[in-house]
Amino acid sequence: MCGIIGVFGSPEAANLATLGLFTEQHRGQESCGMAVSDGKVVRLHKSMGLVKDVFHEDVLDSLPGSLAIGHVRYPTKGSATSFNSQPHLVETLFGPSYALASNGDLVNYAAVRAKLEAKNVYFNSDNDGELLVKYIAWQISQGREIADAIRLLMRDIKGAYSSVFCTRSELYMFRDPLSIRPMVWGKTRDGAVVVASESCVLDILGVLERREVPPAGIIRVNSEGTTVMENDPNLYRERHRNAYCSFEHIYFSRPDSFHFGENVFDVREKIGARLAQKDPDLQADCVVPVPDSSNFIGVGYAAEKGIPLSIGLIRNHYVGRTFIKPEQTIRDESVHQKFNALPNFFEGKRVVLIDDSIVRGTTIRKIVKIIKRAGAAEIHLRIGSPQICHSCHYGIDTPHPEELVANRFSLEEIRQRTGVDSLKYLELDELRACLHSPDEYCYACFNGQYPLEKS
Repeated sequence: MCGIIGVFGSPEAANLATLGLFTEQHRGQESCGMAVSDGKVVRLHKSMGLVKDVFHEDVLDSLPGSLAIGHVRYPTKGSATSFNSQPHLVETLFGPSYALASNGDLVNYAAVRAKLEAKNVYFNSDNDGELLVKYIAWQISQGREIADAIRLLMRDIKGAYSSVFCTRSELYMFRDPLSIRPMVWGKTRDGAVVVASESCVLDILGVLERREVPPAGIIRVNSEGTTVMENDPNLYRERHRNAYCSFEHIYFSRPDSFHFGENVFDVREKIGARLAQKDPDLQADCVVPVPDSSNFIGVGYAAEKGIPLSIGLIRNHYVGRTFIKPEQTIRDESVHQKFNALPNFFEGKRVVLIDDSIVRGTTIRKIVKIIKRAGAAEIHLRIGSPQICHSCHYGIDTPHPEELVANRFSLEEIRQRTGVDSLKYLELDELRACLHSPDEYCYACFNGQYPLEKS
């Protein structure tokens, strides 16, 4: 899970892209970068760290141009180094020519890379984004048009990729045939074209009307206008329907985003209501969500149950998302820094604690301890997703099933390990009932049914 941004047709492209990356900072906090073109030169700046630290005024002044693509990274493939940060730039004899940033993960990365290396294509990283841009650049070097190169990419490269690609004078946006990761675009009041991972970016940048990049979509933007190219996704996929990531609604995306035809906050409220319907006889004093991704699940639960919603946990927003911390020790330390109980709030209360998911189980155990120390009489834990038992190959950092607590322990064992009085998860059929088009989603991390097998 990463965040991408593309801007075309604004003299403030770098500034707009920076604002977009700020808005998507929740999608990746390890590194960020931007490639900007003034029509003659594509300039690249990327570094480890947050957007606010990497793109200060002096840096932005050095990135003139009306075309920009940017990226915030959460690592799934490749080590935490600047080499693996995006965008990736391809040099030609005439200077920097192509840049690309992508959100997703590829399932046949090793095989495709080996084929390119056999054609004397060299790599500086082990990042998916570099593979995509090197593949396109190699096809162009064989005399193919950019759009045809992208079509061949969709034929040969399997996985999740919502990508922005640029030359000195053109912006391309394209999306994998299953549309696993979100990707939206539109035009601002001033006529600039903006593409991003989340629709909240478009709202903040003043886009008038948002549209989703279609499955296997290829859209070209240049001085002559915007061209949406015809491209049948069923030419590239065995499953003749989409495979939207259901976890985007549960956890990843901001609640003010609109993905896959759904308002994220609306889905989360429905999830909360479904959880409440599983507790007809539960008596409790308050509903407390784990902030922030669980807030709207808590709203839905509290409204359905008629129990007050309380912000009993205070979150330090200057600590990153604990689920996406690369190392377990860092993850553990972050929990202590991130959450604190509201003084004198929990004493003697029966609490319904709402969380969006349990992945490794480390974070929720520590949160329960915080609430117990604050004096709660009972803690009833309700989880807004099914049990995560399988690895994700499409952009979530769960490569090893043995790390997943639900893969190793029964429901009762998880309850005991978390130290709560009761524990209930949302069932898969209940999650499906919260979505307008449930057959268009991927649930592989819950049921192990992968739309694309890893090779």
